[in-house]
Amino acid sequence: MDQTSVRRTEITHPQYEEPSLYTVKAVFILDNDGNRLLSKYYDPELYPSMKEQKTFERNVFNKTHKADNEIAFLEGMTIVYKSSIDLFFYVVGSAQENELMLMSVLNCLFDSTSHILRKNVEQRCLLENMEGVFLVVDEIIDGGVILESDPQQVLQKVNYRADENPLTEQSVAQVLQSAKEQIKWSILK
Repeated sequence: MDQTSVRRTEITHPQYEEPSLYTVKAVFILDNDGNRLLSKYYDPELYPSMKEQKTFERNVFNKTHKADNEIAFLEGMTIVYKSSIDLFFYVVGSAQENELMLMSVLNCLFDSTSHILRKNVEQRCLLENMEGVFLVVDEIIDGGVILESDPQQVLQKVNYRADENPLTEQSVAQVLQSAKEQIKWSILK
């Protein structure tokens, strides 16, 4: 048989999609009324307008805010979620996406955020530390591709530590006192 006459045929099952690195379609955090606090959509064709995104988020919230589950299926999407006090964390993937992969992203997001918020995972603290939470999201997911699922690695990459305290009057006074001591000893030598 001639090599040029051999045709390759691919059999695709309509139920299965080709594997892809683009596993996360969206990430969002809502308050206990279903209002958006943070969101990132990675598939521009999924919900292209803000209105469509907010409608989707409202539908997700209405389905999940009273449920005890961790996984929901809505509008052809797999949604994993977790709540804490007055916040709801969501990670969205396609219907064929592996729930364990999405759950590892959710757990990493929640644990990293919890660390940044010093275990106070509530709306007020989240709003005060929003830039840190956005950094966390960007370290975990880039364009829908999962980059990291270990919270310690994420926190190390964003260089954010819970023990770093902002300068207070007392710590400024301590720094000044230490500087005075060093100057005094350098003069006395």
